[in-house]
Amino acid sequence: MVAPGSVTSRLGSVFPFLLVLVDLQYEGAECGVNADVEKHLELGKKLLAAGQLADALSQFHAAVDGDPDNYIAYYRRATVFLAMGKSKAALPDLTKVIQLKMDFTAARLQRGHLLLKQGKLDEAEDDFKKVVCVWDAELRELRAECFIKEGEPRKAISDLKAASKLKNDNTEAFYKISTLYYQLGDHELSLSEVRECLKLDQDHKRCFAHYKQVKKLNKLIESAEELIRDGRYTDATSKYESVMKTEPSIAEYTIRSKERICHCFSKDEKPVEAIRLCSEVLQMEPDNVNALKDRAEAYLIEEMYDEAIQDYETAQEHNENDQQIREGLEKAQRLLKQSQRRDYYKILGVKRNAKKQEIIKAYRKLALQWHPDNFQNEEEKKKAEKKFIDIAAAKEVLSDPEMRKKFDDGEDPLDAESQQGGGGNPFHRSWNSWQGFNPFSSGGPFRFKFHFN
Repeated sequence: MVAPGSVTSRLGSVFPFLLVLVDLQYEGAECGVNADVEKHLELGKKLLAAGQLADALSQFHAAVDGDPDNYIAYYRRATVFLAMGKSKAALPDLTKVIQLKMDFTAARLQRGHLLLKQGKLDEAEDDFKKVVCVWDAELRELRAECFIKEGEPRKAISDLKAASKLKNDNTEAFYKISTLYYQLGDHELSLSEVRECLKLDQDHKRCFAHYKQVKKLNKLIESAEELIRDGRYTDATSKYESVMKTEPSIAEYTIRSKERICHCFSKDEKPVEAIRLCSEVLQMEPDNVNALKDRAEAYLIEEMYDEAIQDYETAQEHNENDQQIREGLEKAQRLLKQSQRRDYYKILGVKRNAKKQEIIKAYRKLALQWHPDNFQNEEEKKKAEKKFIDIAAAKEVLSDPEMRKKFDDGEDPLDAESQQGGGGNPFHRSWNSWQGFNPFSSGGPFRFKFHFN
């Protein structure tokens, strides 16, 4: 049995506040603490937990001296004073804590108890009135209303969730939580909460009307995302357009829908539309990483490499660990460097997303136009030979899926410099080696020579 007045007994009398002290995470940046003060605080906490009150008090004295504006130091020293039975010494420290941090509930409650014991009822009542009782559902709901009016819906949700547990059949709390999530754009959590309301009262008119709206929107979004996963970007775009029509009054759904449609356009190789829509999203949310990545991909298709690099770099500032951003930036930088050399797409005059048939068609047309046999002047013939070799090289690379992928990734498969240990460009040879080929062949060995009258 613990003897009255013992250290263990006195510690027990302030046990709830010791729990707050032990669990308290010390915010160094907020308190402006230096390294020495932090050492005193940590050592003092360990000594207090071990029941070595005098030694702990010395450490907290040193912490207060080292940083007179550190509310944690005062609070811990007050806790030691209370454990030692020195409530009069603790009171000024608790008052200092409240002056430095007015929303420190534990300090205000402790001071209220001390004032009550001293018979200072009015002062104690004032402290208690300023503390929201964590078990009072009505006070939680009132504070939630204040948070809503102050534009802090997530804090309101936290109080309403507590109120929904503290009061039986609190359908109103579930309804409000659901509507707040809905306004924040979190349709899945909104649906989950409104279902809790209907579990309590299936005839609740407002919950049922809200449920139908959320369920419809949720179904459209889930369907759109499934279409995106299946690569059906046109259908997904249509679904997200329906989302905007279904809920036009909440901006969050419009922004998210445009963001996803931009993604669809980018993946469906519709760069002009993607750039336009991503830019709309970025006007509203300049730091939207998804829109920056999708617009960068669209810029790459349009061969706007500087713009793509800028978007990737901006995205990387906000998410430096995203591998997709890092790889996209490296690719854009390679393509920019490549564009300053030989560009096979430009040689054939086709887009980067051109199909193989378009590439072959463009090649045949240019091969016929620049065949050296068409030119009699020696200087013109030499120019045509060079042009003709470049056209043949472009066709060779772009009509071969593996070589084209290398080129699209910023590596020229025919450039010896970009091939580690490679042998030279097989297309850099004399015109004589090209005699006898068929520019209308779809591939394979050259079969016969062209003569033009």
